[in-house]
Amino acid sequence: MINKTVPSLDEAVAGIFDGATVMIGGFGTAGQPAELIDALIDHGACDLTIVNNNAGNGEIGLAALLKARRVKKMICSFPRQADSQIFDALYRAGDIELELVPQGNLAARIQAAGAGLGAIFTPTGYGTLLAEGKETREIDGKHYVLEYPIKADFALIKALKGDRWGNLIYRKAARNFGPIMATAAAITIAQVNEIVPLGELDPETIVTPGIFVQSLVAVPSLAVAAVA
Repeated sequence: MINKTVPSLDEAVAGIFDGATVMIGGFGTAGQPAELIDALIDHGACDLTIVNNNAGNGEIGLAALLKARRVKKMICSFPRQADSQIFDALYRAGDIELELVPQGNLAARIQAAGAGLGAIFTPTGYGTLLAEGKETREIDGKHYVLEYPIKADFALIKALKGDRWGNLIYRKAARNFGPIMATAAAITIAQVNEIVPLGELDPETIVTPGIFVQSLVAVPSLAVAAVA
């Protein structure tokens, strides 16, 4: 019997190792798997490369992981915003690396990894510092930059509901990067508000098929409602 549920957050992240590349879903705090991140902090894995849309908000979730100095490198689109003081301080002190990726390229490179592509050509970044040292090509009169897929050892994502096979549905904008990250990681760990009986999810509404999810853990909906 296929059953991908695990009983606790700690068990869900137990396999994450030092030096791993970890994708973390979320657009700011929307869709951020905050409880899984807290469990990762408790777990103690370090020297991590984190792939996320931004570099943490305030002092919770991803920002707390940064504050604990568990992150060696950030790959993101928006490393700075009004409440990114933890990343700012680490970067200015030379204590963290940054790979800046335009948001569309970030999504496209993650999607490329999930699709098994070797590389993609994108017009974004052509003629800027972000294209320095990269192959470029003119196609149909337009200039493109060669970009390589972003893949990960693990993806931590958040969904609204899941079943024991790992099929997931999301809540509105909390969906954001979760579905593509699930396809681009060797191991995807999802936290959900509720695990429902097999067959309860309408197949037409399933966004992430269970084939892309290896572990599923339930977090009481009351604990996640504020950032859902």
